[in-house]
Amino acid sequence: MTEQSAEEILADLGVVLDDAPKSNYSPWQQRVIAGFKDIQTFVEDNNRLPRKDAEDGLFEPIYAIRLDRIKNLPAAIELLQPLDFQNLLSSGTSEYNLSSIDPTSILEDLGINPSHEDDITRLRNVRSSAERKAVEMIANRSQCLTFEEFKPIFEQVRIDIANKVRQTRKFQLKSEIEIGRVFILNGQMAYVADKGEDFIQDYGDRDARLRVIYDNGTENNVLMRSLQRALNKDKNARRVTEAETSPLLKPNQSHFEQNSGTIYVLRSKSKIEQIVKNRNLIHKIGVTRGDVKTRISDAKKQPTYLMADVELVKTYEFSGLNTVKLEQKIHKFLTSARLDITITQNGKSFRPEEWFLVPIEVIDEVVEAILNRSIKFLKFDKSTSSIVNR
Repeated sequence: MTEQSAEEILADLGVVLDDAPKSNYSPWQQRVIAGFKDIQTFVEDNNRLPRKDAEDGLFEPIYAIRLDRIKNLPAAIELLQPLDFQNLLSSGTSEYNLSSIDPTSILEDLGINPSHEDDITRLRNVRSSAERKAVEMIANRSQCLTFEEFKPIFEQVRIDIANKVRQTRKFQLKSEIEIGRVFILNGQMAYVADKGEDFIQDYGDRDARLRVIYDNGTENNVLMRSLQRALNKDKNARRVTEAETSPLLKPNQSHFEQNSGTIYVLRSKSKIEQIVKNRNLIHKIGVTRGDVKTRISDAKKQPTYLMADVELVKTYEFSGLNTVKLEQKIHKFLTSARLDITITQNGKSFRPEEWFLVPIEVIDEVVEAILNRSIKFLKFDKSTSSIVNR
């Protein structure tokens, strides 16, 4: 009988270990950090702590319970305090050394538990090489370098669930796994971004390789059967239904291809000398499907907003455009005017990429040119800070 590693046991339990940037963190510490970052994101988006009695949000009660458990686990507090820029944790000191902790006890304290004791015994049995490879693909995630392209999808799904535009249903069949489908696996949203050609496995079943993006900024390439197995193992796994048809959608176009939202322009109230000298010319340009004021309510705690409050200068409403591609097109057009600035938070350096040294009048022209589809005939001239013909 072959003894399994701890990582393999966790993989069979549906606990996916995220590949964090290269660091000295153990896989157990990475998992705790990933769970805490989910809570931080919720607080940033909602400007409040998660509540256990929340009725509208699917994830909010989970985050509230997770935060309570973290605050009662000294080892987790010691690990997370350097990352706690929102002061979510209560003060406390660790009673033991992080490197000597039983990983299973950490996961249990955070509510990541095997469902039955018998399962652990059963998991120590030898599996086929096909099963082992499938589990390894589920566990092997990497950072999604194009996550900004998918982030609005997850934001919209959360809004749709809260507004009951989408429903969550218990996962049942492999046939539900298709491109564009969203699932909830181990408390995280998983978006099927791509699917390869179907093929027949050695055991005669149909399979295909998928590219799956997760809402914590990671991704993996996984067999459809492996994703199905993970969804079946997680008793809380759900499939998120498609959004109800919107009058803004054209026939045969998906919710993610055709949507509405707001282009917003901000000025920073930062006291950084570089900002102060050019405050009226430095603008952040973003696109969102949600409420702009909610999005910027906690700006002073976020590096992307230069760790300072912001002034909402102007907004432009639009419909019938892909929000991700729209934002990318604006930023690409103005790339030569991008502000070169570095922000430090908790000892880490960030280079926000949505700030531009450009007059508001030029932004007006860019938006108008994109909306009337004349942008392809124009270009931005950095020397004159103006838009000219190609």
